[in-house]
Amino acid sequence: MEKKKIVVVGGGAAGFFCAIQIAELHPDWDLSILEKSNKILSKVKVSGGGRCNVTHACPDIEILLKKYPRGARFLKKAFYQFATKNTIQWFANNGVNLHTEKDGRMFPVSNNSETIVDCFLQKVHEYKIKVLTQHEVIDIKSNKSNTQPFTIQVQGKPNIEVDAVCLATGGMLKSDKLKWLTNFGHTIVEPVPSLFTFNIVDKNITSLMGVAVENAIIQWQGNKITEKGPLLITHWGISGPAAIKLSAWCARELANDHYEGAILINWIPEYNETTLKMEWINLRMDLGRREMGSKNPFNLPQRLWHYFLQEAGIVFTTKWADLKSMQQQILIQSLTKTILSVKGKTTFKEEFVTCGGVELSQIDANTMESKLVAGLHFAGEMMDVDGITGGFNFQHAWTSAWIAAQHIGLT
Repeated sequence: MEKKKIVVVGGGAAGFFCAIQIAELHPDWDLSILEKSNKILSKVKVSGGGRCNVTHACPDIEILLKKYPRGARFLKKAFYQFATKNTIQWFANNGVNLHTEKDGRMFPVSNNSETIVDCFLQKVHEYKIKVLTQHEVIDIKSNKSNTQPFTIQVQGKPNIEVDAVCLATGGMLKSDKLKWLTNFGHTIVEPVPSLFTFNIVDKNITSLMGVAVENAIIQWQGNKITEKGPLLITHWGISGPAAIKLSAWCARELANDHYEGAILINWIPEYNETTLKMEWINLRMDLGRREMGSKNPFNLPQRLWHYFLQEAGIVFTTKWADLKSMQQQILIQSLTKTILSVKGKTTFKEEFVTCGGVELSQIDANTMESKLVAGLHFAGEMMDVDGITGGFNFQHAWTSAWIAAQHIGLT
């Protein structure tokens, strides 16, 4: 096959992985990665608190697909080509073994994201892939009559003529910033943030910052979707895996609501309001002479339990048997259905992700190639695909990049 010149736009996870996969298939091709900033692999470096949550231990593709609020149908064909087991194997083949934590997240055994960065840089060096930082692409033109189909215009640099392009520029696309993409006929689904935490108006609960509950159910009021898992109270509001996952599922709706509304929390998910009322009869009998402030039968953090007692107007020295019916009802409601007003959001550390991007109906899921422009491929978050927290967004990056690499330059 003739030697081809390929450019990957974007120096992040998907961009590097795509370029490396192309080089593995075609080591004699001329490959470049263009990155507009002076930093490469920045999200890889900070992901998972600097440990890099590479993927999730989820070999069942049907279960894996349920972790993507947007794009699951599109990804089905993709994951049957390259999924978590392939990711694990590729890294192992390249000297990076992964370990699984109890929640299923997978990290390098070193627990250091630099292991992943070093692996990629070593492969780039090995295959002589050019990494060009401070190369901001401002236009891409299709040259149907030329021998090389694309001309890439770079801010303040000479034009680059190439045979094929893979776009892997990450999230938060703005259609006005990528006019050349819309000029090709592509539609951009307006991006909005995903994976964030909730800013809470009530300062009484945020005064409990640092309190964590291992298992709770959280819901956006007016939406049927719930998430179950750990919650953390912070100085600005509610965080933790369950809250962050909920933000992904409700990302579009929350944006439409301007991040104002309310969340509902069941702090003891083994009960609902009805079943807890029934259980309360037993609690009063078993704990009758105990003081409510000292005896917490739900294994909640003591500071949180005291908060609920105060909200119900219950003095800590009140005996269980002496609890007034009105206070009992308020307490039961607080435990099973706390309603907290939300005003705004806070980005969750490095896990910032967007929903939105290039409309999926315009991309071939089998090749990651544009259905509108031959030779133009996509990888990673710039497509309208996003996953919940836990390594799923990286898995989509690896999968889409691998598939794009198998087909780029062949049309």
